Parts: sequence; structure tokens; C-alpha cells
Amino acid sequence: MFFWEALQDLTLIILMICAAVSIGVGIPTEGWPKGLYDGLGIILSIFLVVMVTAISDYKQSLQFMDLDREKKKIFIQVTRDGRKQEVSVYDLVVGDVVQLSLGDIVPADGIYLSGYSLVIDESSLSGESEPVNVNEEKPFLLSGTKVQDGSAKMLVTAVGMRTEWGKLMETLNDGGEDETPLQVKLNGVATIIGKIGLAFAVLTFLVLTIRFLAEKALRKEFTSWSSSDALTLLDYFAIAITIIVVAVPEGLPLAVTLSLAFAMKKLMNEKALVRHLSACETMGSASCICTDKTGTLTTNNMVVDKIWMYGRARDIKRNSSGGILEMEISKEVLIFLFQVVFRNTGCEMTKDEDGRDKILGTPTDKALFEFGLHLHGDFDAYCRDFHILKVEPFNLVRKKMSVVVALPEGGLRAFCKGASEIVLQMCDKFVNERGKPVHLSEEQVWNISEVINSFASKALRTICLAFRDLGATSDESVIPDSGYTLIAVVGIKDPVRPSVKDAVQTCLDAGITVQMVTGDNINTAKAIAKECGILTEDGLAIEGPEFHCKNPEEMREIIPKIQVMARSSPLDKHTLVTNLKNMFGEVVAVTGDGTNDAPALLKADIGLAMGIAGTEVAKENADVIIMDDNFTTIVNVAKWGRAVYINIQKFVQFQLTVNVVALVINFVSACITGSAPLTAVQLLWVNMIMDTLGALALATEPPNDGLMRRPPVGRGASFITKAMWRNIFGQSIYQLAILAVLNFDGKHLLGLSGSNATSVLNTLIFNSFVFCQVFNEINSREIEKINVFRGMFHSWIFLGVMVSTVAFQVIIVEFLGTFANTVPLTWQLWLLSIVLGAVSLPVAVVLKCIPIERDTAKHHDGYDALPSGPNLA
Repeated sequence: MFFWEALQDLTLIILMICAAVSIGVGIPTEGWPKGLYDGLGIILSIFLVVMVTAISDYKQSLQFMDLDREKKKIFIQVTRDGRKQEVSVYDLVVGDVVQLSLGDIVPADGIYLSGYSLVIDESSLSGESEPVNVNEEKPFLLSGTKVQDGSAKMLVTAVGMRTEWGKLMETLNDGGEDETPLQVKLNGVATIIGKIGLAFAVLTFLVLTIRFLAEKALRKEFTSWSSSDALTLLDYFAIAITIIVVAVPEGLPLAVTLSLAFAMKKLMNEKALVRHLSACETMGSASCICTDKTGTLTTNNMVVDKIWMYGRARDIKRNSSGGILEMEISKEVLIFLFQVVFRNTGCEMTKDEDGRDKILGTPTDKALFEFGLHLHGDFDAYCRDFHILKVEPFNLVRKKMSVVVALPEGGLRAFCKGASEIVLQMCDKFVNERGKPVHLSEEQVWNISEVINSFASKALRTICLAFRDLGATSDESVIPDSGYTLIAVVGIKDPVRPSVKDAVQTCLDAGITVQMVTGDNINTAKAIAKECGILTEDGLAIEGPEFHCKNPEEMREIIPKIQVMARSSPLDKHTLVTNLKNMFGEVVAVTGDGTNDAPALLKADIGLAMGIAGTEVAKENADVIIMDDNFTTIVNVAKWGRAVYINIQKFVQFQLTVNVVALVINFVSACITGSAPLTAVQLLWVNMIMDTLGALALATEPPNDGLMRRPPVGRGASFITKAMWRNIFGQSIYQLAILAVLNFDGKHLLGLSGSNATSVLNTLIFNSFVFCQVFNEINSREIEKINVFRGMFHSWIFLGVMVSTVAFQVIIVEFLGTFANTVPLTWQLWLLSIVLGAVSLPVAVVLKCIPIERDTAKHHDGYDALPSGPNLA
């Protein structure tokens, strides 16, 4: 299929027609098999070009299929065979019981079994913007819809293409991936170059034809035409068409796709799944990263480290196996603690395949749940005795989770846990050491706030646990927001990832600012930010509500200083991202894990969803999924993004040099001597070196550490920099000079004589031209730095392309002369070709020492910055 698609190129079709006509005219004129050679040579060259293109496209398509499969890997919790387990959505079967929670995408059609406050967004299926409440009266759930609030258990009734979503998908075709901004930009460049090539081709054909006709007229042979004359004109036409083939840089989009596919494959191995091609290149221009704290900067392995109860704060001491050593907590207080920990939770106990207990739930819930188990709480007993009537799940707006339970002795009780400042404001009593609710004075509130701040300053996440008795006559459908009794304040430790501090420093060295945006307490956020190297002495830490109240002028003043935003809502994150883009022209990357983060992920230039903690809605709206939730992986994405951008710049520099030289040498030679030194077959071989093999060699270079020691490329920066133009024109002038000397005075300088002197000279010109491209490919590995060999011997693809190019060149010159219009060369002429090509290396050094005015790009602080430069020398 790819071979057939590659054959659809119009210029190649015209060349094949030329080849067929050449064979048709050549055999009667020159006899068999000599008349076959020119046409057959063009056909073989076309076959080789098409074959290499098809194989390259096929390999890329396989990579994208792998990535597509990875994108669709979603694991969900189901009850099957009497136990809870995680299965892929593709392995769901009718009869499975699926656990749905906030942010999930419903994986199949099903019926609601049980749950709390389940609200479903059906807009993707029905187009209705109003969310739907699902309960026993309205129990139907449809695949592809999103859980907007609440949780539930669902019985699967239809899967795959038999669901309503599947039936809809059958009527649609996947439109494929849109072109990335860089591909669009390069397609524009390719069109301009193609038009220039077309003009040169037409001029070359006209000049050659006019000269041929003029010479024929001077010899007074204008009226007598032979088949060899027709063959000559056909040859001129083939050369003109081949100039168009060489001039049209179809390798530009190929290089972008190759580079992106290569980067995406490598990033997948490094735990980053790129969902949209454009994100890979955009991430290379990122100037600001707004990152979450929990799980991204920290490990997300949470344990209860400190606790405050009835006026006393105490450390949790553990043994070597992680168990809690004996704590002096009265039995009456423990009962309240177990009730809130075991009933106001999103955790569930299940058995793994080996029969061992396994806890499913969020890291914070698991930390509290395990704390209760370590204190010898009986989870099953509390499940039996306290029946849950209503649940308000945790979300980023409420910042708390509440439940109403029926007490075994009668009556109702509400439990609440959540952000310490919010829950503390809801309390007017606290539990004393005898388990009795007593009045909470203003002084005690102040003392508890100090405890919360002391926990937070030690980088602990603080959670308040509280309850309120409602009485038997209360409305169980409404959970109150005041009148609670405080049971405990818990400090949960979530250690910073070991590699984060170095990763943050790498970002700062690369001109990328890092801002922590978290829902946590401001003191916890500041402590973690300092430990990570994000918060500096002159940086600003602000709370979301305070930031939200600022007017545009105040925001313009404070946003560049903000390094930490605590207690932020999704709206605060969205406002920050919008202003960073619109006010300061930043290229913003944002991390998110919750359903409510979707607007900020969409608004950002690059949305980064968390693979472990992230909801399916967040992942669906993200450009990249960070599979291990690690900040270091985000830095790797930025590094690979920069590598993609600079690799394509290298390739463009290489390709434009070949274009300029091939066009000019053939055109000038046609004007002056009446013949083109490079034939159609030779130009097709150069086209393959330039397009497919060049793209393979230069577009797949891995990133080096130097990429992260330069500022990001600005939004409006020119893709072809002044340094690139300098290198293109410098190398073109050198190559044209040596080829012109060989073309116009080569026989005299080299002492060539005899009947085959012209053939030897044209072969030498072709050979020298190819070796100039081989060494120019090495030069193109670095646009500004002098040392072009650094890392070259570790890049097997680059070395493989170099070796295969030289090997093919030897075969073409020495053994395929009949088809390629070449003759075997002496070892002295081979050495001369190699030396002439190799001289381009010192020429490149001289060029890179020429000072040029720098392209400036807006740096992250708003000042003009230099994107990069060679060593000062």
C-alpha cells in the first residue's frame, strides 16, 4: 500500500513516462541492449527511491500503531469471580460489575446497581449540556459518557461495537492526526522551494533546447531530424523533470514525521505517552511549567506521620516493618477515629491473586485507612454496623469528603474529612480524652491553627477529621456544613522524589520557569517548594482565593514573581495559564490529574495528564500522559521536544545546501556548455541521499545535555536562523566553486585526454558532489558548535546511513556505469573526490567563526535573550 502511495508522485510518473519513451526510441536507434540503458537506469532509480520511501513510511506507521494501542490502554476496577481486580477496558465482558468514580469515562453500556450522588455528563453522546442524575429510577449508563460527580457500581450489559457509543463510531471514520505547526510551516517552505526548482527546470530545459536548435541551425541541419535528436531532447526533458524532483524537498515533512515518531517511541520507553504529535515539538519551546505537587514532585506514597488529638500533638513511631508502635489513645476517642477513617473513605479492601489483603483507593485515603488498621481497627465490623446513607465525594472545589451513616443504636451521624482550614471552620467543639464533645474556644482554634501550621512547615499534608450527630429526624439527603466536633488533625508525609531537585534545576538552567500549583495548605506547599528548589528568597507564594481577587494590573505585576500557588481551585489554575499566555507570551505546559483540570489542560500549549493519579477525563484532554507521574519525565519530554526542533533545523540546513548546488550547477552548465553534468539517474540518487537517507540520519539524533543549557525558542522566532543561512550559503559557495572549476577547466587541470575524458570528468564531478553531501551531512550535526563529531560514534543510525551512502556510491560508479552514465575512476580520482568533500569540514569551522547578528527570542522573564551560540572562541 505504501509503495503504491509513493508511486503516485506526479514528477515520478512523468519520469517513468520519459523512461518508457527513452526505451521506445533508444532500442530502434542504438540497438539492443544499449538503447535500453538510459531508460532502465531511470526506472531502477525510481524503484529504489519509492522502495526506500515506502519502507520508511511503513516503519513509521507501525510505530504510530503501537502508540495508538498504548493510548487506548485504560485499566478499571471490576468485581469478577467474587473478587475485585483491575482489568483493561478491552477485557470487559457482560456481567462484570464496574466501579465508577469521579472523572471516569463509562467503559461500557450498563445498569446502575448502587452508589452515591452519581451525576453523568452525556454531552459527548446526546449533545445535551445538562448533566444527568443516575439512580435506581433512571439506571441506564452509556459507554463514552463521563462521571461528573459521585460514585457507583455498574453491571455491564453491552461492550465494544454493540454499545450505543460503538454503533455511533461505526458511522464515523478516524480523520487521522492533523499536521503539526512545524509540518505546516515546512510545507510552506517546501512549496516555495518547489516553485523555484520549477522555474530553474523550465529555464534549464529552454536553454538546453534553444542551444541544441541553434547549433542544429548553424550546421544547417534544422530540416533533417533523426531519432537520436529526439532522444537528446527527451534527455533534456528528463533532466528538467529530475531537477524538479531534486528541488521539491519532500523530505521536509518526512523529516518532521520521522523525528516526531522517533521521539515519541523513545518517550514511551521513558514513561511519557504523547497523544498528539504537535505536543512533542511544542514542548521544546515551553518556557513555563505549572506543576502539581502531589505525586508529581512527591512520591505519592503517603503515611500518617503526626497526629493532634484532645489538645496534644504526637509523632507516630513505627517499627522496621512499618507497623505503628503502641500509642496512648483512649478507647472512647479511638472509636470515633475508626468510624471516620473506615466509613468516610473511598478505600475498599479486596484480595489479590495470592489471597493477600489489598487496599484500593487514593493515596490520602489509603494512608488514613492503613493508620486505622495499624491501630487494630476492625474494618469489616464498622462496615456491618454503620450503614452509609449519603456520600459527597472529595473534589477540588469542596476540598472535603462527607458521609451520612445510620448508627446501630439509631439516629444519624455525619462524618467529614478534608483541608484542615476548611474543616476547622466548620467545628465548634472537639473530642476530649474521655471521648466527650466539649466547646472549642477561640484560643483553642488559634492553638490548633498553630499545630496545623507547624505540621505544614514540616512538609506534611494536614487533614482534619470531624463528626456531627444529626438525630433520627434529620434530612439524610442534606449533609450540614457546620456544627461539627473535631476528632483529630492528621499530618501525612509524602516524601519528595529524589530526582526532582536536579530536574527543577535543569529546567531553570534551560530558561524554563517552574510554578507549583497545588490545593494543599500554603505552609506545606512552601516547605515542599523550598525542598525542590522551586521557591527562592525573592519568589512569591500566594493562595488561590487571594490571587483570584486581583485585578488585571495587579496580576501583571505579581504573575512573574509567583512560584507557589496554594489552595488553588481549577479556575485559579485556568486564570494563571491564560494570563501567562496572553500577558507574557509564554509557552505554557500544565500538569493535571482531576476532571476539573480539563479546562486548564486544554488552555495550555501542552497539557500533561498524570497516568497513575489522573482521571480518564484529564487524560482525554491532555497532549501528553506522564505514565509514572514523575516531574523528571516532564523534563525529558521538554528535552526531546528541543531535540526534534533542532534535528529538523539541521536537516533543513543540509537539504537547502544540496538544493542550491544541484540547481545552480546544472543551470549554469546548461547555459554555458549546453549540457548538464549531472544526469537524471545521478540526480535521483542525490535526491534519495538528500531526502530519505538525510532525514533518517539527521532527524533521529538523540538529545544532548547542551540542549537544556539554552533558553527556549520564542513563539515568533524564525525557523531558519541567520546561522543556518550563513552555513547554507557558505557551503554552497564552496561546493559550486570546486564543481565549476572541475566542470569548466577539469580536463586541463587533471590532464584528462582521450575519447572518454568527458565521461571521466562528469563522473568525477558527480563523485565529488556526492562526497561533499556526505561530509556536509556531518557538518549539519551542529549548526553553531565547531565540534561536529561529538556523539556521532554513538548514533548507529547516522553511522549506518553514512556507510551505506558511501557503499552505494562505490557500486554506482564502479559497477552500474551503464545505467548511471558513469565510468570507473582511478584510486587517485577517488582520493581527490573524498578530499574535496572533506575540505567542507574546515570550511564549516571557518564559517562558524564568522560573527553574525543573533536571532533574539523573548526569554521567560520578558527580556530579550540569545537562543544559543557557539563557544565564545
